[in-house]
Amino acid sequence: CHGEGSSTRRLVKMSFLFGGKKKTPQELMREYKRNVDKSVREIEREKTKLQTQEKKIINDIRKAAKEGQMVKGLYPSIDTIITAIVLFQGPVRVMAKDLVRTRAQITKFYQMKCQMQAVGLRLQTIKSTQAMTEAMKGAAKAMKGMNAKVNPIAMQRILFEFEKQSEIMDSKQEMMDDAIDDAFEADDEEAQVDEVIGQVLSEIGIDLGDQMHHAAPTAAAANAQEDLDADLEARLKNLKS
Repeated sequence: CHGEGSSTRRLVKMSFLFGGKKKTPQELMREYKRNVDKSVREIEREKTKLQTQEKKIINDIRKAAKEGQMVKGLYPSIDTIITAIVLFQGPVRVMAKDLVRTRAQITKFYQMKCQMQAVGLRLQTIKSTQAMTEAMKGAAKAMKGMNAKVNPIAMQRILFEFEKQSEIMDSKQEMMDDAIDDAFEADDEEAQVDEVIGQVLSEIGIDLGDQMHHAAPTAAAANAQEDLDADLEARLKNLKS
């Protein structure tokens, strides 16, 4: 981080030496990054042109070689062949030298492009490091403000009260759950008792509904008989008197 800060200060000093309005480190970073990207694009264009030229030279060499073969075929005499070879070797050698130099230049452009990309990567690293430093600075400031507002004693008291109220609520909830469970268990017990009675009566061939249906008329008949006996007894008393 210290090295990145030194690089930033050097950029600011360079801007001051060249004159003009003093720019911030962020502005210098953006400007230098744009220049590096522009240089990389220009190098790439020149390299593409050289590669096109390389293909053209190769085609010219092949064409000249074919023409030399045709000359030797048309003029089979020794003197003519020697003359053709001498004439043929001249332009081919020149084109071959041109091809070698072109390829060497292409290699140099590759190296220049790699170097410029390395510079661009370095600038991007410095920019990212600076952004991270600013973010950490803001986070540290926010944490400092929060720590200043936090009262450990008050927080401990709040946590203690929260735990206390939570225990009270849990105990009340447990009591309510037990009461509800007891109520449901009682209802369930009555239902089970009725179910057992129904099963027993069903096994011995007695239908509780039919028994209740027949029991009602029998009770009514008994009441009617009692009324009749009382009426007869009253008449006998009247006769005796």
